[in-house]
Amino acid sequence: MKKLALHWQILLGMAAGVIFALILTNFSWGSDFISDWIKPFGNIFINALKLIAVPLILASLIKGISDLKDISKLSKMGTRTIATYIITTIIAVSIGLGMVNLINPGGSISQDTREDLLASYEGDASGVQLNAAKQREAGPLQALEDLVPDNIFAAAGDNANMLQVIFFAIFFGIGLILIPEKTAKPVKDFFDGFNEVILKMIDLIMLTAPYGVFALLAALVVESPSADLFAALAMYALTVLLGLAFMIGVYILLVWIFTKNTPSFFINGIAPAQLLAFSTSSSAATLPVTMERVEEHMGVHREVTSFVLPIGATINMDGTSLYQAVAAVFIAQAFGIDLSLGAQIGIIATATLASIGSAAVPGAGMVMLVIVLAQAGIPEAGLALIFAVDRPLDMCRTTVNVTGDAAVSLMVAKSVDKMGEPNVKEWDDGYYEEKVENSNTSENNTSDSNPKI
Repeated sequence: MKKLALHWQILLGMAAGVIFALILTNFSWGSDFISDWIKPFGNIFINALKLIAVPLILASLIKGISDLKDISKLSKMGTRTIATYIITTIIAVSIGLGMVNLINPGGSISQDTREDLLASYEGDASGVQLNAAKQREAGPLQALEDLVPDNIFAAAGDNANMLQVIFFAIFFGIGLILIPEKTAKPVKDFFDGFNEVILKMIDLIMLTAPYGVFALLAALVVESPSADLFAALAMYALTVLLGLAFMIGVYILLVWIFTKNTPSFFINGIAPAQLLAFSTSSSAATLPVTMERVEEHMGVHREVTSFVLPIGATINMDGTSLYQAVAAVFIAQAFGIDLSLGAQIGIIATATLASIGSAAVPGAGMVMLVIVLAQAGIPEAGLALIFAVDRPLDMCRTTVNVTGDAAVSLMVAKSVDKMGEPNVKEWDDGYYEEKVENSNTSENNTSDSNPKI
């Protein structure tokens, strides 16, 4: 399987898990075998994702904020960039919540299947009920009070307190910017290295994804073999795709309104970067192409692209945030959990803040989803329901992330008067001029070395 791209490996693992489970369910011992010897590997995979969530938030968020270098003296361009990214992320999460509540993909699951799910994840369900009871008894400002931890180590020890970890990371990053650069450098170097280690750990975890998916899907088939669950999963995937398509439409509309550029201009300009994002599922890997397309094919000055796009690859994850909103509500619907308006507003806040620390690498969105689920009090084990289709959706949401980066760079460039005409540079630009210049130089040297008598 090493020669196959990771997304193909995951799709094969998904299919193999379903087929394996369907075959074994024909034997009396098959279900017990999968539950005892296969399902634990899926649980280990989910635990590994949960394990990396807190370190990922601390590393990525502190690094992303400290890379701004001068938050106290942010220029007009910097302020507009950050504000626009936050606004588009809120729009994306709101679209996701609107879509999933309108389509209600988890509503098609029968009561019998829902009871089976609750029985399978009884511990998670009881925890949700306990959290819901606490929320009903809480005062109106309890959420604000809970945002600030009294002990960061205690907060980091429980994924349900992830907003407190995010608050600390933001607070720490701002403090790191405001102290003298010489003093901050060792700390920044540490978190730069720490971030690289965490990203490498994600790579290692994702190498096991095909096997984790195999185990999760096999267990899902034997524990909930009803067809309505798989139909609901298909509706969930369709909901995410519709939301992502709608978000691209929002980008086109914003570019058209703020820059007066036509939809065809924007789409033709960013299309190669979109295709690369779709194939790599990585905003970071696509960044060089995104910068080239926005600068040369859309006329944005390099001063803007070199600032807006790298920040966007770190803190602008609109597609990922939209997917997290849909996934969280879908899992809640599957378990029969009724999310209040306050809980869904909490999802908007958590997904927006979590997107700032979401690494621009394949699979990081699933890790960040753990944060959203934990904060909303939704069973994290419900990840098993959606991981089967996560990789194809990851490719699509990365495409939206990159499209959003490009759209924001155009709007910011227009607002600070840093847009010009496209200036496409071909691979051989300057080659012939340089050849002629070298030829003239060679002739002059020859003439000088053989002076006329």
